[in-house]
Amino acid sequence: MRHLITLADLSSAEIERIFAITEDLKAKYQEGLREPLLPGRVMALLFEKPSLRTRVSFEAGIINLGGHSLFLGDDVGWGSRESMADFGRVLSQYVDVIVVRAKSHQKLVDLAQFCNCSVINGLTDYDHPCQALADLYTLGELAGPLAGQTLAFIGDGNNVARSLAMGCGKTGMRFALAAPKEYQFDAAYVAALAREVPDLDLVVTTNPREAVRDAAAVYTDVWTSMGQEAEADVRRRIFAPFQVNAKLMSHAPTDALFMHCLPAHRGEEVTDEVIDGKASIVVQQAANRLHAQKGILAWLLGAQGPGRE
Repeated sequence: MRHLITLADLSSAEIERIFAITEDLKAKYQEGLREPLLPGRVMALLFEKPSLRTRVSFEAGIINLGGHSLFLGDDVGWGSRESMADFGRVLSQYVDVIVVRAKSHQKLVDLAQFCNCSVINGLTDYDHPCQALADLYTLGELAGPLAGQTLAFIGDGNNVARSLAMGCGKTGMRFALAAPKEYQFDAAYVAALAREVPDLDLVVTTNPREAVRDAAAVYTDVWTSMGQEAEADVRRRIFAPFQVNAKLMSHAPTDALFMHCLPAHRGEEVTDEVIDGKASIVVQQAANRLHAQKGILAWLLGAQGPGRE
């Protein structure tokens, strides 16, 4: 049983296959074709956190593919009404795939071990693999082949940054993280990167200008994620020098793109002139969540067809 918990679960070749399926399905979508590769398949969305892009893109995606979606909130009692083992074993009898958006990464890991169907990480405090896959696919579309290019992440070394770093290692990219020292990757994650993607060219610095110098894209995310609201004032003060603004972008190559996973806190991690500027591809990133996740679902559930053998 294959799960997608982090990008460490995918080989470089498997990411290439997912991207090939994504490209095929996106081209057909743009021609008005919704190819029903997964007729009758049922996807459960097990969400503990609010969502726009993840929920809607997954729900629309499975419908495009001919399947159905069930949104499961607090009423199903995940982690409260019965044991994790009972919950996972029963739920996975009803559905073909479960997409989880959880407050705790360990809770997702614990659930997956009891499920008899595939489980996809739709976001945890530790990782956001579907976001990273869609982002890297988007960058490949707009900036050309990924291998050898640099992705600069400015801000908190959070779940999105971790996923992007792993994804860069899987696709041959260089990853540069500019963050305050106390918000950089911890030693355990640096060790995980060294183990899973030993050839990754990883740069970690406290200097945003250094990070963006050779970047094909400059990426940022909110300074305060869901569940960290009590830290908001402290984080605003610490991260203020890491704002992505026109001055910082002037230190990147002239053709560098701007990326953000959204939602954005405008005026904090990014200024309006950057996120609304010509270099910004945030809308394309969001749109490609639909196509990349259709690629993930088709690959994970064994759909056959051109590019899917």
